[in-house]
Amino acid sequence: MTDTAPKKSRPLEITAGAEPIKLGSMLLTIVEPHRGHEVAYNRWYERDHFYSGCMIGPYNFAGSRYVATADLKALRDPDSSEITGEPARGSYVSVYWVLDGYHDLWNRWAVRQVRALHAANRMFEERDHVHTLLYRFAWEYRREPDGVPVELALDHPYRGFVPVWVDRAEGVSTEELWDWLRTEGLPAILPGTDAGLVAAFTPLPLLIDAPGDVPRQEATDRRTLLLFFLDGHPLASWEPVIAEHRRRLEAAGKGTVVAALPFVPTVPGTDTYTDKLWD
Repeated sequence: MTDTAPKKSRPLEITAGAEPIKLGSMLLTIVEPHRGHEVAYNRWYERDHFYSGCMIGPYNFAGSRYVATADLKALRDPDSSEITGEPARGSYVSVYWVLDGYHDLWNRWAVRQVRALHAANRMFEERDHVHTLLYRFAWEYRREPDGVPVELALDHPYRGFVPVWVDRAEGVSTEELWDWLRTEGLPAILPGTDAGLVAAFTPLPLLIDAPGDVPRQEATDRRTLLLFFLDGHPLASWEPVIAEHRRRLEAAGKGTVVAALPFVPTVPGTDTYTDKLWD
């Protein structure tokens, strides 16, 4: 009997070893849909690109999407332009976890896959990349020692998500900044708040042959990205958690907050929030 099934080109063999599920790196991509195309963008991304561009890839073991409504964008402080280009840009963010030890394999697959999607006309033109960068996982701090581990953070039903970019101060090493965050800064503000988990990352460069519509941004060694995962809405946590973290960080002389961007989870299968992105 003749096999008439179409052949897959360039097969990629994936060997699953008996290894622990441990976060190694992530992709974080912030995007702004063009006005008038927000519903179409949301449906394209969640029904096609979320899966075809990332989740079917090797060692990409978790992913989630979040949205910034106009009231959340109004909270952004300080001016987020270094990350978003303009203070109010960046309505959607997607985050993907990659298994420790397989970043390079996954990254090479991701570049090939997105190029194939471009060739197949399966990319959405009516949107702009605002910030797309790879990050290496460094450490996590939980409000409770037996709280949600970082590997489960994108699947846990957190109600708020706040990426906070921090640059260490002149004369302060990354190790000093991290030690202060883990022993003084975060222990002082997380107890009794909605902030259940904070995960720290450092930037990684994009591959040189990544698609041209993805802006190149410097992977500076001064920068740490902190992801705050919140049990409640960011509006309730902004002052006691995010703003207080910035005040303590800068008062201690350990660093400065470059940008803090509050988001809430999207609701898959719906157009929820697409009419609330802008005033």
